[in-house]
Amino acid sequence: MYLIVGLGNPGKQYEATRHNMGFDTIDYLIEKYNIPQAGVKFNAMYGKGIIGGEKVILIKPLSFMNLSGGPVQEMASYFKVDPETELIVIYDDIDLEPGQLRIRKQGSAGGHNGIKDIIRRLGTEKFLRIKVGVGAKPKGWDLADHVLSRFVDSDRRLVDEAIEKAGDAVEKIVSQGADAAMNEYNRKKA
Repeated sequence: MYLIVGLGNPGKQYEATRHNMGFDTIDYLIEKYNIPQAGVKFNAMYGKGIIGGEKVILIKPLSFMNLSGGPVQEMASYFKVDPETELIVIYDDIDLEPGQLRIRKQGSAGGHNGIKDIIRRLGTEKFLRIKVGVGAKPKGWDLADHVLSRFVDSDRRLVDEAIEKAGDAVEKIVSQGADAAMNEYNRKKA
């Protein structure tokens, strides 16, 4: 069984912002695979279903981004999921251009406060991540203002494609393994 976590901030004012790439990808997976919502547990909305022939639990933490670790750790513990082999976290990355994906098996938080909190709560940096590129902050901008802003139309199209690719990468990970997904999705754009 896999626990698939999409990071974001709850509330209408944060919908379609750069920081909500994880939520948007979970929404895509829910729709594509007809995953029914099971309710709210440990301050996270969740649903159970099948992707790529494997049982999955999709979650969107309802805590704000910086406190994502609590719901993730509690859900992993409750459903007896091993974070190092059965957890996939999807989130925004300012170091990637809009539309780019990067899959990693482990690593530091790289300045992402949601990931930092998950690492702190789980006590490990070893868990799968799918990073969805949202572009670097413009010179002179505050980072929070950048990640809480919306995309210009040309970038939005690229990001919508990346959300679908991130969803497809989830299926590839659960059905064929992380290496197969990394080989397919970590390639540089031509």
